[in-house]
Amino acid sequence: MNRSAVTEFLLSGFSDDRDVQILHFVVFLSAYSIGVLANVCIIITVALNSHLHSPMYFFLVNLSFSDVCYISTTVPKSMATSLTNNKLISFAGCAAQVFLVVTFVTCDFALLTVMAYDRYVAICHPLQYRLIMNRDLCIQTAAASWILSGLHGILQTSLTLSLSFCKSNIIEQFFCDIPQLLKLSCTDTAPHQMLILVLGILDSFCFVFIFVSYGFIISSVLKISSTQDRHKAFSTCTPHLTVFSLFIITAVFSYMRPKELASPTIDLLSAVLYTVLPPVLNPIIYSLRNKAIMEGVLKISKKFKHFIA
Repeated sequence: MNRSAVTEFLLSGFSDDRDVQILHFVVFLSAYSIGVLANVCIIITVALNSHLHSPMYFFLVNLSFSDVCYISTTVPKSMATSLTNNKLISFAGCAAQVFLVVTFVTCDFALLTVMAYDRYVAICHPLQYRLIMNRDLCIQTAAASWILSGLHGILQTSLTLSLSFCKSNIIEQFFCDIPQLLKLSCTDTAPHQMLILVLGILDSFCFVFIFVSYGFIISSVLKISSTQDRHKAFSTCTPHLTVFSLFIITAVFSYMRPKELASPTIDLLSAVLYTVLPPVLNPIIYSLRNKAIMEGVLKISKKFKHFIA
């Protein structure tokens, strides 16, 4: 079977048992609802509270929007598959999923890198914060994150789906995942592996940048004499550091775990970790660990209750 003959793929899903399919639908619907509502809540809260119109929350809004798009790329299709037991996905649909997943994952990572720089400037150079993190820089860095992520998505998608698929059209995953597609290819995947290596090197620079930024942040915070001020400085960083750690842990487990832990079931579960868990937990982490966000949410909820009363 060559690429020209492939017009659709089959997603393996979680189970052929109807009870398990219904359970899968209910669990994914709950996670999707929480993820979308929580992220939209953050976007609305920041938009309606003028005291949250600062660089940190501007990037948080971008992250929340990316997470809404990210979880909407894979979860609704998976829920529909479980509900209807129709595992087919068209070639164009598969290409769209690959592009969108790569784009939003890359955008999340880029935004988390920019947010680390924002925290570095805020804590290490507080007197110059407004000057450095000005409106133009914020817009330019956010735009660059989205544009470069889109270009990355286009490159990965075009390279992956230009392969010939002759082994099978069954994808052992609940969405079109690049590693699973590469397993179906009967073409040389060396160019794709080279691209992954190059991108991995670029990603490593982002890792180093974030770790170095937090090295300076921790060093500066420890020099603060007041325990209360030290705690306040740390509290502005812990949500970002927690979200970044979640992002890294899920990605490492999904793509760098030992071969001994590789199996179709573990592949499915690990995919849930990096496609569903971060978009659901990110807004919760920021809400619970950020007093300003919590106050903004409570303020809006009171207005809403007063409006409907």
